[in-house]
Amino acid sequence: MYAESLASSIGSQSSLSALACDPAQTRGRRFAEAPAPTRNAFQRDRDRIVHSTAFRRLVYKTQVFLNHEGDLFRTRLTHSLEVAQLGRSIARALGLNEDLVEAIALAHDLGHTPFGHAGQDTLNECMAEHGGFEHNLQSLRVVDQLEERYPAFDGLNLSFETREGVLKHCSRSNAERLERVEPGGVGRRFIDRTQPSLEAQLCNLADAIAYNAHDIDDGVRSGLIGIEQLLQVELFAHYHQQTLDEYPYLSEKPRRVLYETIRRMLSDQVYDVIDTTRQAVAQAGVLTLAEARLAGPLVAFSSGMKTRSSELKKFLFAQLYRHPQVMHTTGQAQQVVRELFAAYVSQPAEMPADFAANANLHRSVADYIAGMTDRFALREHERLTGRKLL
Repeated sequence: MYAESLASSIGSQSSLSALACDPAQTRGRRFAEAPAPTRNAFQRDRDRIVHSTAFRRLVYKTQVFLNHEGDLFRTRLTHSLEVAQLGRSIARALGLNEDLVEAIALAHDLGHTPFGHAGQDTLNECMAEHGGFEHNLQSLRVVDQLEERYPAFDGLNLSFETREGVLKHCSRSNAERLERVEPGGVGRRFIDRTQPSLEAQLCNLADAIAYNAHDIDDGVRSGLIGIEQLLQVELFAHYHQQTLDEYPYLSEKPRRVLYETIRRMLSDQVYDVIDTTRQAVAQAGVLTLAEARLAGPLVAFSSGMKTRSSELKKFLFAQLYRHPQVMHTTGQAQQVVRELFAAYVSQPAEMPADFAANANLHRSVADYIAGMTDRFALREHERLTGRKLL
């Protein structure tokens, strides 16, 4: 009893909103466990995620540029840390649960394949006749099944609230499959069309904010996009000019101007989300978390910021993600994943024994490939085919 009351009070925020997830009121874990004496439920989730094998692998998984293309480009790990930082900043201002936001942010990309979206799309094609592949659903599989760290259960046995935030997208058919296994669980909201917690909504938006900002930085660093091109985008141009107006002597230091421009962009997007969310909550008249789940999305940009952010996203898609150099690398990465999949399906013994012995061979192959880092996938491809593509 003492340990239970201690766990619910240690590390708790002093000013949680009535709309926030309270770790003392968690919907619990799939397998019952005694509470931790010095950490609340969401802090325990965060710690389990940080110590997981899948989390460590993120350091060698691609964001936009493949792992071998440079030491300073973002990886899935640095991206997840940036999402967590942005998310906690916004959560603190809104009185939402920072620990839950951090746990969701750190876990949201655990199911991503090597080679970023190129790997994900290719694996989905390979699995078209075997249930498909969704990276958000794969993240849930990682924390529910694939991690093997505890004697009493598979996965990390995270709380419902963290698992709900990890599964930010899900097809109807997959949601129905989840519902059959776990009635009233994390798949239910995709069937009922209700909303997740505000912490989960917040992580989804923080993910987008982080993407846009760090892809500008990486894109310019790579030389694939330039400042002159970015000045065509209103969101960037506004803060770039604001920076030069305040610090005209930095005109000869474009890298420092770029950093300050991105910093201001990030700050104003954070403030915009905070103000817009407060207004949305007030207008909706929701007073409890249960009521918030029945309302429409409440954590959002203002209409103006949403328009400017979307313009930047479209620019990055056209000028960076579809740049010929990136597309060339993407094509080779897709070939690696496609040929790895075919090789393991035809020769399961080339995988570790526990994957090879799985009765659902195609899903096992997808799990194995999805867990690879970029460089391990390249080494395996070269070992199995005798060819080096990247």
